[in-house]
Parts: sequence; structure tokens; C-alpha cells
Amino acid sequence: MAFLMRPPRGCLTEGSMTLCYITGDLFSCPPDESLAHCISEDCRMGAGIAVLFRKRFGGVSELKEQKKQPGQCAVLKQGHRFLYYLITKKRASQRPTYNCLRQSLQDMKSHCVKNNVTRISMPRIGCGLDRLEWSKVSAILEEVFKDSNISITVYSLPQKEETAVMNENIHR
Repeated sequence: MAFLMRPPRGCLTEGSMTLCYITGDLFSCPPDESLAHCISEDCRMGAGIAVLFRKRFGGVSELKEQKKQPGQCAVLKQGHRFLYYLITKKRASQRPTYNCLRQSLQDMKSHCVKNNVTRISMPRIGCGLDRLEWSKVSAILEEVFKDSNISITVYSLPQKEETAVMNENIHR
């Protein structure tokens, strides 16, 4: 007797790809799960989650040696996982475009397919300091990965309590 597997609560399945949403710390994901985030070509990583990647994993000189350009993806290997650095803009001070993000995701997907990577965890890429809209970014993620067997888990930090209270008061 076969059982139909439903995606877990908070997950969307598109083809053979699964996109899940979790509130919590990205770095609490399983240690064999690959990680992804956005950086600039200059590899400054001086703000936002990029600082945590730089401090936790290092490898900035190795990333620079790869000479990746916007629309490409630099890769580091750490233990049993890959770290994907989506190059979405030339300089840290610039804003990325949706097209550059799409191209870097396609480049990451190609690497995943060649290296049998089936699970990636990431923040809401491009939507923090880069100020892209998550509704557009998530649609790009779904489109790029829909015909893959790659599961993507998107982590969001919990809202601060005072922010939640302020938001509740706005809606009254």
C-alpha cells in the first residue's frame, strides 16, 4: 500500500521541488544542508547576514579568487555541505536586480545538480538590506527550482516582541 507524502506544514511543492518556511536561526539547520545567501562581486560582506557568513566560514580570499561576476554563484565547500554565495551586484553599496538574482540562482542550481545537492537553507535572500520584494523573489525561486528535486528551506528571524505589538496596533 502506497502512502502519498504531503509536504510538511509551511511548505509548498512545485513539481519535485519543495519550498519550506521556518522561523528561526538559519545556522541551526542540519549540518549537512547547504547554505546560500547574496553578496556583491567585491566580497565585502560587511553588513547583514553576510557578516555572519564571513565570521563563521571565512574563505573571502578563496571567494575572490573565483572571480565571479553578478549573475553567477561562488562556492565554498565546508565539511559535508556547500556554501553558495549568490553574486547579485557589482558593489556592496548597489542594489541587485531581480534578473541578476535569477541568473545567480540558475548558476547555483546547475552546481547543485552536478554535485547531487538536494537541500539548501537560506534567509529571505535579497530582501534584507538589498530591499527586494519577497513575493517576487519567492516566485523566482519557485520558477528556477520547479523542475528539480531540490528542497529549499527559507529561514526568517522571529519578529521582536515590540515590533509585533506595534504591527497589531497599526491594524486597529
